[in-house]
Amino acid sequence: MYRLVCIAIGYCFGLIQASYFAGKINHVDISTKGSGNLGTTNSVRVLGIKQGLVIFFCDALKASAAFYICYFLFRENAVVAGFYGGAGAILGHDFPFYHKFKGGKGIAAMLGMMLGAFPFPALIVYIIAAAVLMSGYVSVTSLTLSALIPISLYIWNYPPEAVAVTAALAVLAFFQHRSNIKRLINGTESRFDIIGKLKPKKKEL
Repeated sequence: MYRLVCIAIGYCFGLIQASYFAGKINHVDISTKGSGNLGTTNSVRVLGIKQGLVIFFCDALKASAAFYICYFLFRENAVVAGFYGGAGAILGHDFPFYHKFKGGKGIAAMLGMMLGAFPFPALIVYIIAAAVLMSGYVSVTSLTLSALIPISLYIWNYPPEAVAVTAALAVLAFFQHRSNIKRLINGTESRFDIIGKLKPKKKEL
């Protein structure tokens, strides 16, 4: 029963779609711009790097909050409860009911959920993801960290159920990135200049 409660709690947190509300504030419907995805990458393309980073941290924070609330509510099964809460947040982010169940792809939320596995599994995932991100292929980074999460939890002897939950989330992430995978195979996936986006623009003389 606690598992369903945790998923429900997480789902409510996941419904806080930072990109959707940021778009509303800026009078832009992000779901009709760029890729139409309510995630960080499309937010950066549509709203710019500063707002995109704020959206990223908000998406990560909501999953982290869901994890720790469930962790402390169900102390007898704290770690497993936390990951169910994080899973719920990812589901809410990916499938918000008020937006016809069309949201983001849950990667920032997955990173936020991993704060519950701090320090070692989370650090390993973060470091490798950051290194892959420098390639400019955000989708490759997303797929890599999705696969690394259950692997890292398994290596560090986390409860098998927590590993299973995150493995299911990894499968979901691959499904959400199915169009990206096709483009990667075809060699048509676009690169995203991370360094260029972060560099301040030179003022014209």
